[in-house]
Amino acid sequence: MTPIADRLKGVGEYYFSGKLREIDALNREDRQIINLGIGSPDMPPHPEVIAALQQNAVLPNVHGYQSYKGSPILRKAIADWYKTWYGVDVDAETEILPLIGSKEGIMHICMTYLNQGDEALVPNPGYPTYSSAVTLASGIGRNYEMNAATNWTPDFEALEQQELSRVKLMFVNYPHMPTGQNGQLDLFEKIVSFARKHNILVVHDNPYSFILNEHPLSMLQVNGAKDVVIELNSLSKSHNMAGWRVGMLCGNKERIDEVLRFKSNMDSGMFLPLQLAAAKALALGKDWFIELNKVYAQRREKVFELLDLLQCAYQKNQVGLFVWALVPNQINDGFALSDSVLYNAGVFITPGGIFGSAGNQYIRISLCATEEKLIKAIHRIK
Repeated sequence: MTPIADRLKGVGEYYFSGKLREIDALNREDRQIINLGIGSPDMPPHPEVIAALQQNAVLPNVHGYQSYKGSPILRKAIADWYKTWYGVDVDAETEILPLIGSKEGIMHICMTYLNQGDEALVPNPGYPTYSSAVTLASGIGRNYEMNAATNWTPDFEALEQQELSRVKLMFVNYPHMPTGQNGQLDLFEKIVSFARKHNILVVHDNPYSFILNEHPLSMLQVNGAKDVVIELNSLSKSHNMAGWRVGMLCGNKERIDEVLRFKSNMDSGMFLPLQLAAAKALALGKDWFIELNKVYAQRREKVFELLDLLQCAYQKNQVGLFVWALVPNQINDGFALSDSVLYNAGVFITPGGIFGSAGNQYIRISLCATEEKLIKAIHRIK
């Protein structure tokens, strides 16, 4: 037997990969599980986006390898999008790198900057891929714990008391997943200042800024942020294109060139019709987001009703694609409540503990389910 590489030690299968197999097994027993766990938008992209893909895919000259830096058309669309919605200037030629989904960008960044033993600050609770990507790159993930008392923001005083000389990266994510805490410019300024002081490169993961949020923000809005920040963004949530795998990395030229050195050895570019359709999506106007968020707002009210049934506590001002809620005192933790609801009511909700120990007493419910499904889930739980 050929042994697996050491880099896989301590990296387990992604939680949802295994859980979906379990749900499939229950469905084969005709349980008809209602899945309220995963944040994969169930609505389609705008019809014009699909039409752009169709129209370009039938052309004879679009099927070859593409530039490692992405199409100039897509890069310009990204630059225009950042200027229109965030008020941020990014150079389409030198400060933008299209990605095959922003998740791959997390891995590319870790492989670009982390040597064995280098450290990265990872939010707890936070997206599990941050920790696994750091480990796969032979780095060491160091959790910075957040909690409701500090509105799910870093405790900079506690961080300042730690030894930070080996820390090269800091992952941050606002609007925050899983807690729904919105970003604020004063918070972003504190993060930039902290990173500058300690010579840390901040990786801001920003895929949720348009969901149930009237004022989308980018960390690159902070003066001088490009010196210490690179920002990931995505069309998965904002444009219902999760399966299309279209993301982006924005930062100064040096950072983009450095990540490209790794990425160019990993793939051979993105299918051009996908890039042209993504450019069409990025050009959509405000009406697209208004209609999208109208649906999510209605669904969120049903999720609140479901959480009331479970006697969970939550904040109504959360943004993003999920609702984060504290389980009642009589329940051991979010895993216990999740299993109880799954096996007794046939409804799957995500235990907060998969996002880190600071999430153990919480659950997360996705808004990527129709009102009809949410109503059915409510009836089952009743």
